[in-house]
Amino acid sequence: MSSENNREWLLNLLSTYTLIWPDERANALLTTFIRRQPDCFERTCFDDGHVTGSAWVVCPQRRRVLLTHHRKLQKWLQLGGHSDGDANTLRVAQREAEEESGLRVKPINDAVFDIDIHTIPARGEDPKHKHYDVRFLFEADDHAPLTISSESNDLRWIAIEDLPNLTAEESVLRMARKSADL
Repeated sequence: MSSENNREWLLNLLSTYTLIWPDERANALLTTFIRRQPDCFERTCFDDGHVTGSAWVVCPQRRRVLLTHHRKLQKWLQLGGHSDGDANTLRVAQREAEEESGLRVKPINDAVFDIDIHTIPARGEDPKHKHYDVRFLFEADDHAPLTISSESNDLRWIAIEDLPNLTAEESVLRMARKSADL
């Protein structure tokens, strides 16, 4: 699928997401951003930010989620990362989850699970910018060995109901609330 087709595919997924989560303002902002910014999938797009892909990885029983303690941000977060020019955000999320965990993850479906727009602080030569993060739902074996990447301090399977004891990060807690319907 071409980059332009992937862009349209994502915009169609976002239209469906709006039907499920009509009160989430981030979707309208993301859709406008994708339509307006031709380089939105490039890591070097700093004027407005860039699109990233993330994975909410649950165990087969849907009771635990895999989180990483992000080395740069020093927070417990879902796995994910930069599109690096790839407009297929589902593929980006899967690639990043597998690279960051050493696990084989499989998409539960191709629907957008969550959207979050957050500011990334300036670091090195990169100015402060926004990540327009598109998140998908994946499943992985929670008994398989984990491999901690250089991007993480730690990886851990956490019971979804215990997440408020680990983090106050609203986007993670929002995904935990959405997980109640899995």
